Amino acid sequence: MHHISDYRDRQDFGPQIADRVWNAWWKGAGLQLADVAHHLTEMVDERPLPTALVAHDENGYAGSVFLIDSDLEERPQLTPWIAALWVEEEKRSLGVAKALVREATSAAARLGHDEVFVCCHRDLEPFYATQDWRILERGVGPHDLSVLVWRS
Repeated sequence: MHHISDYRDRQDFGPQIADRVWNAWWKGAGLQLADVAHHLTEMVDERPLPTALVAHDENGYAGSVFLIDSDLEERPQLTPWIAALWVEEEKRSLGVAKALVREATSAAARLGHDEVFVCCHRDLEPFYATQDWRILERGVGPHDLSVLVWRS
């Protein structure tokens, strides 16, 4: 069974989260692992955003997701965004990603947001579509991203 916790309560998973996020997205952008670690420190201050959620079970870290103000510089008017959704390879296809996304949208709703956004490559659209996300636009930015919205 997986549990979803606010990162503020499970900062012990910080090294795993930083490693996965850095290797998956930030390393190729020329950023350092320390940059991700610093970003995580911003997720434990008094501001509601940014924040992170972490999935874990009896064996430890299973995955994580961020809820942030903005994730796409081409669309600064849209907020908030889920970002950096990661699930450990051996935990995939077990519902962990869906649980993280569901909890992130619930957290956004508790903060008063009736819309949440995500950007992804086109091949990930079906994953979000099964959770009532709708495509706003495709082909955004240099990475040809799709922008999707979830409405409460």
